[in-house]
Amino acid sequence: MSIREHIRAILNSYSIIFFSDKVFFAIIILAITFLEPFSGLCGLIALITANITADLLGFDRFSIKKGYYGFNSLLLGIGISIGLEANWILVLFIILSSIFCFFITIGLENFLTKYSLPYLSLPFLFSFWLLSLAIKEVNLIQLANRDIYFINYVYQLGGKELLDKYLWIRSFEIVESIRIYFSSIGSIIFFPHKVFAGFLIAIGLLFYSRISFTLSLIGYYSVYYFFKLIGLNYPELIFAYVGFNFILTAIAIGGYFMIPSVSTYIWSIVLTPVTAIIFLATNRIFSIWGLIVYSLPFIVTVLLFLLVVKSRFYRSAKLSEVYIQMNSPETNLYNFVNNNHRYRNQVYYSIRLPFYGEWVVSQSHNGDITHKDKWRYAYDFVIIDSDRKTFNNQGLALEDYYCYDKAVLAPADGYVEEIVDGIPDNPIGKINIEENWGNSIILRHGEGFYSQISHLKPGSFKVQKGAYVKGGQVIASCGNSGRSPEPHIHFQLQTLPVVGAETIDYPFGIYLSRVNNQIKYNSYERPRKNEIVFNLEVNEFMKSSFNLYPQKKLQFVVEEKGRKKKVEWEVFTDIYNISYIYCKKTNSYAYFTNDNKVFYFYNFIGSKKSLLYYFFLAFYKVPLGFYNHLQVNDTIAIHHIYNKAGLFLQDFIAPFYIFLKADYLLYYLSANDEISPTSIILKSEIVKSFFNKETKKYSFDIEISNKGICYFKVNFKNKSFIANCLTEEKSS
Repeated sequence: MSIREHIRAILNSYSIIFFSDKVFFAIIILAITFLEPFSGLCGLIALITANITADLLGFDRFSIKKGYYGFNSLLLGIGISIGLEANWILVLFIILSSIFCFFITIGLENFLTKYSLPYLSLPFLFSFWLLSLAIKEVNLIQLANRDIYFINYVYQLGGKELLDKYLWIRSFEIVESIRIYFSSIGSIIFFPHKVFAGFLIAIGLLFYSRISFTLSLIGYYSVYYFFKLIGLNYPELIFAYVGFNFILTAIAIGGYFMIPSVSTYIWSIVLTPVTAIIFLATNRIFSIWGLIVYSLPFIVTVLLFLLVVKSRFYRSAKLSEVYIQMNSPETNLYNFVNNNHRYRNQVYYSIRLPFYGEWVVSQSHNGDITHKDKWRYAYDFVIIDSDRKTFNNQGLALEDYYCYDKAVLAPADGYVEEIVDGIPDNPIGKINIEENWGNSIILRHGEGFYSQISHLKPGSFKVQKGAYVKGGQVIASCGNSGRSPEPHIHFQLQTLPVVGAETIDYPFGIYLSRVNNQIKYNSYERPRKNEIVFNLEVNEFMKSSFNLYPQKKLQFVVEEKGRKKKVEWEVFTDIYNISYIYCKKTNSYAYFTNDNKVFYFYNFIGSKKSLLYYFFLAFYKVPLGFYNHLQVNDTIAIHHIYNKAGLFLQDFIAPFYIFLKADYLLYYLSANDEISPTSIILKSEIVKSFFNKETKKYSFDIEISNKGICYFKVNFKNKSFIANCLTEEKSS
């Protein structure tokens, strides 16, 4: 690891104590630990020892940089040295114990990750108890006078000037409960007697996360009043030493390991008194051996709660775990809310419409004619003309109907499970009740997941039973067999490989619909009656333009107010197959996915003043086809759009209600040739709203050609600039 990486690992080891990875918060905590210089130094030595040990032994550098392997040793170094005289023997004990603490961390990590549980501060506890017992046997390690005569210690540290400031701060009259609250926060880093230290940490916590700050108050006051309710008047000093258990329990359950919500807040209120009961019991037991329980009650409550949550048979959006940890309750929440809306139906397997071109839904769910009861989740499709007729001429012959003999496509990859053929097409107006479904095919797309297409033309099947088919492959032709008065396609999804089985409610993956002259993009929706629908067909140069493969470099020349500058990015894919664009100059990341039908971004980390940020907004979601007047709608997680000041009030009430919103709109404006275009003009917008009232708007003008992205122009407030993409020929 580089020196820069080691510095970041050190800082994260401080901030992760409060479930954060913010540098400014880490600096606040680091500075506070040096209010007692020897203890601060011991903590720093301990975490550096653990990080170097992890690096030398070849452990994951990401975990080292995040502070996961250092924070327990940091707590150990501060906790052991806080009340002892400074000497080299104690430092040696701390260094050796830090290595042991790291070993315990790895052991617990290997055990608890099997159950997807965190090890929290368990390594610190085991190491601290062991070291506490060991030190009692070493006569050369003595208690420090600075804890007993703290005022003298302050005077020795900074003279009369520092002592006056300390006494001035102590002279403030603070409400008892608030004073103990600050002491409880300070006790997380073993400074319960320094109210000012707790105050600084609380301010840092408020700045880092409004949700965590709120939960810290909820956790503390839940137990504070619980003790009063049961008539237990715990001495202020003792409460201050253990109060952090209740604060950390509320933050962990209410906003860090779980998505913040009304439910998690309620559980925080319920479980912090449980933590208090665990403290009362364990404190009595551990006092026999002269040991302090420290964070044990918090650990027991949180681990048991998480184990219970992970053992549920049913998952609930009201009480949802955090699966991708962003080290910010607000970010976790805003991503969760946006993703729940954006990808709410992508748990489904993608099913395409079973035909080429534009068809109309003549009968949908709970139809007027036949789609009833067990078969209510089926669709009928026909082709109509501008007069909404399904035929030309007199409509007396099968060939008069626009959809007759048209190709029928496999809706997804699968195996041909069953084919019924040989049933003749009905004359127009006649139906075959005895052979209700007519010529049909059943495809197996997965275990217990089948599609059925019926009323097909006899002898038109292009596949055989048992054959493997690809989605979009021609499998038969539209006919008029069975209970069908005129040609149409009947389509349904079911759980059994039987013709006429009970239908299931299931959406189509990606398709387009036409309303008047407007084309709408649909993702995992259910077509409605009389809706004109068709599949999204990929445009090759659109597909090529967004083929962002690893090591590909993107170069732009930005023109703004007569000045030009060159910007370069590179595309990467990590070991987890996550793709992103990286801007080295601004240290910004834009994470994307591309399924060869739709290109879209889903996360951004870095500078909101960078060109990559505007690129992220402009191309947030782009279907890889071209249709005049196509409009695409999406939503963006609000923390990507609003700054910290704009989110400050929202953060406090976000678990209950989100009043800020950011919508993305993409318009396909024109092309130089509709059949085979070589230049496509797009326009995208980001619309910010407050209680559903529009407040601000970003606007982007885009051109894409057969050579790739030509340019995108940014218009926002008084800001306007254009970024011209350099092709490989130009850049060379």
